[in-house]
Amino acid sequence: MTTKSAKGFIPVMLTPFKNNGDIDFYGLAKLTELYIESGAAGLFANCLSSEMFELSETERIQVIEEVIKISGDKIPVVATGTFGTDLQQHADFIKKVYATGVKAVIGITGLLAPEKENNQVFEANIFKLLDLTENIPMGFYECPVPYKRLISPELLGRIVATGRVTYHKDTCLDINQIKAKIEATNGHDFGLYDAYMAHAVTSLKAGCAGLSCIQGNFFPELVVWLCDNYDNEQLKDEVNIVQKFFIDNMDVMHNAYPTVSKYYLKKRGMDITTFTRRNDISVFNSKIESDIDALHDRYNLLCDEIGIKHVSV
Repeated sequence: MTTKSAKGFIPVMLTPFKNNGDIDFYGLAKLTELYIESGAAGLFANCLSSEMFELSETERIQVIEEVIKISGDKIPVVATGTFGTDLQQHADFIKKVYATGVKAVIGITGLLAPEKENNQVFEANIFKLLDLTENIPMGFYECPVPYKRLISPELLGRIVATGRVTYHKDTCLDINQIKAKIEATNGHDFGLYDAYMAHAVTSLKAGCAGLSCIQGNFFPELVVWLCDNYDNEQLKDEVNIVQKFFIDNMDVMHNAYPTVSKYYLKKRGMDITTFTRRNDISVFNSKIESDIDALHDRYNLLCDEIGIKHVSV
């Protein structure tokens, strides 16, 4: 989704809801515009941050279609397609998702084999899914739900070598594994996007194509800035400050997510609610709210310190 020399930010998109729980398509359109105006290189719709498991099949397609309509030909869109109880159902929905106009359809690794099954079964299912989906461009996401199953560097190299897999969202949290995966896929039209901001600069320098992280649902322009400047010697001190900011504030952004990010975007001026359909997250209490208020203040100070311009919402 980006050139080998450029580094890109791929937001894991939120789904705004109205207070009655219906999808807020106006809010989704404004959110899509925010990502684009912030400089995102692409968009990952219908992902975990989108509350994909809480959407109906019809809603998943509607969300993807709205994102594609708003983004137009500005930037590419990818979206999850592996929903169902078996590989054939996964393949059938992948075809529906691809028909919306996405650049690639994403497979959730934890949905391609039960947790009790070994990696041989997982590997066989990946190749069978590729066969069932004909020539549709694919990607994979090591989603933590329903459980996290990692793709080894060796396996990633082999599936990328098929020419069918162009995108990977990595959540291994291990910079040595990241480096091994990049080495295993070198020379192919493929991009690995790291989700773990604690080693974002190191990952970018190692050769990953960019970042795809929840922090972009708070301050997308900062993630874009880091992708643009991670190796700028003239801004080395500023890059170190930004990397430390992400490390120091990581925990507060994970508490009661995605509610916290919707609250943060409201503070930025976006007209969306904090409603979530998820019932497996922490309660958004006064302590968490206070922590996010403080994060908002710290981010404003950081922008003043290094000269980052807020994107208007």
